[in-house]
Amino acid sequence: MGGGSWGTVLANVAAKNCPDIRLWLRDEEQVKSINAARVNIKYLPELVLSDRIHATTSLEKAFDQGIHAVIWALPSGACRIESKKMAGFFKGEEIVLHATKGIEEVSMKRVSQMLAEELPCPRIGVISGPNLAHEVSRGEPAATVVASSFQEVIDAGIALFTTDRFRIYSSNDMVGVEWAGALKNILAIASGTVDALKLGWNTRSMVITRGLAEIVRFGTAMGAKLETFLGLAGMGDLLATCSSPLSRNYRVGQQLAAGKKLSEVLHTLGGVAEGVRTTQIVWNHAKQRGIYMPITEGVYRLTVEGRPPAEVLDFLMSRPSQPDGI
Repeated sequence: MGGGSWGTVLANVAAKNCPDIRLWLRDEEQVKSINAARVNIKYLPELVLSDRIHATTSLEKAFDQGIHAVIWALPSGACRIESKKMAGFFKGEEIVLHATKGIEEVSMKRVSQMLAEELPCPRIGVISGPNLAHEVSRGEPAATVVASSFQEVIDAGIALFTTDRFRIYSSNDMVGVEWAGALKNILAIASGTVDALKLGWNTRSMVITRGLAEIVRFGTAMGAKLETFLGLAGMGDLLATCSSPLSRNYRVGQQLAAGKKLSEVLHTLGGVAEGVRTTQIVWNHAKQRGIYMPITEGVYRLTVEGRPPAEVLDFLMSRPSQPDGI
């Protein structure tokens, strides 16, 4: 479900192990391009897609004759409304794995919680890790985490996505894996800003390590296990998205530091940057609960309040000294 860059790549990876992949998209032109030319021209024009992938805008066709598993790759902002629309097509026996790194505004609910509330399927999991779509599409070695409280969901994720270039690790900490994936997007914006200001590795390492401390504080307060943040879904994803212009959130920080307005940046991005929404939601919650998150506050000032990057940097560097560690 979802034909953005990551949804398309996951469909192509799964096609190595599954004979029939239905790819649901909203855009009829994308569907025509995929079915006729085997290319998602909007997001991944360089990737030739497997003949096992059949794209459609019709939910009836996507669910025709039953399905075994659904990979959910829609933006978090669309999760609630789209899952309500699709609920009637599910029998309840399907395994659902989502690949969305975001949360719901106001409720602070994770994607798996929204899906559980709207779909009749109890067996839900998440796939998340240091997975830049364009690198995975090129067949570069990569790994990810499949997490669920159901072993059969983990087994299904391993069976669907394991290839000679894509390795799957397992976890039963779905809370931690989901929060790690959402929170690291905030730090990717900060890291893109640091790089655009031509600051060096000392500054980036400070942002990444102190940022990790922040997301551990917040994540464990939300019920996650600390060790999850030290693995692929946490530190691994953080390193990837804080270091690469392939990350949309990283590019948001870059362009804001270059003087562009947030509305202009988001309009030209070519995809959803979950970190912008997540920053606002998380900072408001952290402030209310007294969770110390100065880098998140800095990104909030940059994105929501429109403060200049130099002013945000001065704010971060002028705070009172703190103990190192979490």
